[in-house]
Amino acid sequence: MRLLTGSATVSATSFSFNPKSITSFGPTVLVEGCDLACSISWVHAWTVSDGVITQLREYFNTSLTVTRLGNTSPSSPSSSDFASTSSASSKAEITSLHCPSLWESSVSSWVGKSVPGLVLAI
Repeated sequence: MRLLTGSATVSATSFSFNPKSITSFGPTVLVEGCDLACSISWVHAWTVSDGVITQLREYFNTSLTVTRLGNTSPSSPSSSDFASTSSASSKAEITSLHCPSLWESSVSSWVGKSVPGLVLAI
């Protein structure tokens, strides 16, 4: 953090932010990379509005999976439709509410270690 804010100088213990991939989903931009020398992987999730980064989420040595929250299909049943169904509703109806994975980070494999996983819903 001190390196990013400019309050510390670059030293032998610093690491390099070299992006390996950049992906966007509407206003959300995902940038991932790693520093092999320090065995550090990172993912940034930026929210961009009018060309300006308005929010930054940073994940170090963490595997990130991005999913879209909500059902955008116009033919899909609404939540009120499910509230009125009986407990005998089919498994297919329940499965359709699950959010599919849109993107998964791969930087943890570049640094060769197992890392915890998180889900980012957009």
